[in-house]
Amino acid sequence: MARNEPLTVQLPGTQTRSFCYVSDMLINPEVKISMVENTPDDPRQRKPDITKAKELLGWEPKVKLRDGLPLMEEDFRLRLGVPRKN
Repeated sequence: MARNEPLTVQLPGTQTRSFCYVSDMLINPEVKISMVENTPDDPRQRKPDITKAKELLGWEPKVKLRDGLPLMEEDFRLRLGVPRKN
């Protein structure tokens, strides 16, 4: 995505992935999505080890899950035109 390549989503698209808020990823929100067949070694559930990113790049996420989920919800509501329930 950083090179403006399509975001690959493996079918069926129901696998779990790790959450990282968009400001920590610096991605292009207009990226195209490419659906591809799943590979046999694709894990159904993920929890990555970011030790090397911390050690070699000095990178770690800044937005906590608790803070990022409401921001993500609001963004989706705005994009889809769905009002917040009171």
